[in-house]
Formats: sequence, structure tokens, C-alpha cells
Amino acid sequence: MTTPRPVLRFARQHDLHNQTCRLSSLCLPFSLSSETLDRFGVVARRTAPLRKRDALYVQGMPFNSLYVIHSGSLKQVTTTENQEELVTSFFLPGEIVGLDAIGDHRYPGNAIALETTTLFELPFERLEALTCSSPELHNYLYQCMSKELQNERLLMHLLLRKTSDVRLATFFVAMSLRFRRRGYSPYCFNLAMSRGDIGSYLGLAVETVSRLLGRFQQQGLITSRGREFHIHDLEALTRLADSNGRC
Repeated sequence: MTTPRPVLRFARQHDLHNQTCRLSSLCLPFSLSSETLDRFGVVARRTAPLRKRDALYVQGMPFNSLYVIHSGSLKQVTTTENQEELVTSFFLPGEIVGLDAIGDHRYPGNAIALETTTLFELPFERLEALTCSSPELHNYLYQCMSKELQNERLLMHLLLRKTSDVRLATFFVAMSLRFRRRGYSPYCFNLAMSRGDIGSYLGLAVETVSRLLGRFQQQGLITSRGREFHIHDLEALTRLADSNGRC
């Protein structure tokens, strides 16, 4: 895989009111109260934009902060003890990056921009202090960590038990749900990751991903043009994702 460019430093501090507005409209859940969003605005710092292939952080770097994606997307690439590079996560707008680093106090992989990406940094010490006085925020962070665990278990389930077509169907159903949760169309969306990235994430060869996408298109499930995907039959795709695969 391509070596990531050096980690970028922070841009200058932005106006806090404007930060709070951007956080509430594009990053954080609408269920959070305006008071909690105001507190987030005080803690959050806008980072310098990442260009494609820039690294937000690299594997083994000490953990200091979480990040919220404002626009763009990231992938996390982890190098194993056998020097094998694996795509282990994708992050979309509104999602929190770095939750899996809290336990070991080190980032477990390289977080690499898939496209031009802007983020807000949440210094963890300040965030922890804030959660002590905000039960709403405390619960929200626990929910985020719970979803992180669910995603990890789903990936293990896919790699250990599912056939290749079921893995890819599950991937698109999960992406559709993630876009729906953020108020975007669950049927038409852009994915900046390459076919190779998707294959690495699912434990499939890039040729297998391309072949299956062609099959899905013939079956009327999905069409794609470049990195724009249209799901035409989400119900059928979900049935495939829930099945044991082709006989």
C-alpha cells in the first residue's frame, strides 16, 4: 500500500461560535442538546485539512485525542506482526476516529485520508473532564464505543463465516445504514475507498470484489459509476447479507 504522507499539525483556532454551528449541523448527533454542543465547541479544535493519502496519525503514536470528521473520509490501515497491511476501518462524515486507541493509549493503525478531509480534534483529557459534568455527553461516548465494538465483531463474523458475496452485500447494507443515520440517502452515495481497500477490509481479492459487483449489477441489486454507488433493491441486498451465501 502507499506510504502515508507525514501527519499534519493543527490549523489556527477558529471562532468558537462558528465551530459549534458546524459541529451541530454536520458532525455530532442532532439528539445532543444545544448546551452540550456549546461545550463541545469550546473543546473542539479544527485541524488543518488533510489531502488524499495524508495521515492523521500513524500506528504506535501515543493517543492524545479523538477526532470528528467534518467532511471527507478516512481508512485505518494496520500493519500486523508479519508485516501484512490490512484495512481495518473506514470512517465517514460525523463519525469519531480514535476510539480504539483509548485502551492501549496508542493508535493501532495509520489513519489515512481517502480524499480531502476536514476534522475537529477533541483533546481527550479535556473531553474526559467535560463528561464529568455532562451525563448526556458521557452516555453518547459510551454509545460510540459500543458501536465500535459491534463493528469489530461484525467484521470478525464476516471473515470467519460468510461467503464472498455475503461479505460484500453486508458491506453495502452497513454503508447504507451509516449514510441513513447521518441524514444522507441510503440508496445513492459516494465511497472514496478503492476496490482494493474494500477487498482488504473484507478479506477478498480485488478481482473478487470487481467480479461480485458485476454480478450484483446483473441481478439488479447495485450499479456503480466510478465511486458512486446506487442501491436499486435494498431489501434483496439485505436478504443476501442475512443469508449463508450461494450454494
